[in-house]
Amino acid sequence: MAKDDEFDKEFLEYIIKGIVDKPDAVEVKRSIDEMGVLLELTVDPEDMGKIIGKDGQTAKAIRILLRILGAKNDARVNMKIIEPEGSTHTRKEAPRASEEASEEASEEKKDEDLDVDVKL
Repeated sequence: MAKDDEFDKEFLEYIIKGIVDKPDAVEVKRSIDEMGVLLELTVDPEDMGKIIGKDGQTAKAIRILLRILGAKNDARVNMKIIEPEGSTHTRKEAPRASEEASEEASEEKKDEDLDVDVKL
């Protein structure tokens, strides 16, 4: 078993190796700074999608588990996923608030254009 001060690193490695197809390519680098513990995760480029998950849900769940583990040990634990060269994962950027507002306005305009009084 790992030393108590590196239990978070071992925990992350265990979870990630259980998810990916190429567990030998999993690397976790642990560092400590004024913000707490930072775990930098590197996986095979083909496994990036599995680690991130649909809409980032898998990565979010892993981060939640790490925060819980950190809270138990009075530490703040964060995970950073290092995106390797050749990664097949494509990042979808969320629309900005101004873009969402303009899209809604154009949809409302289309709805107004469709309102036609028809008399029979």
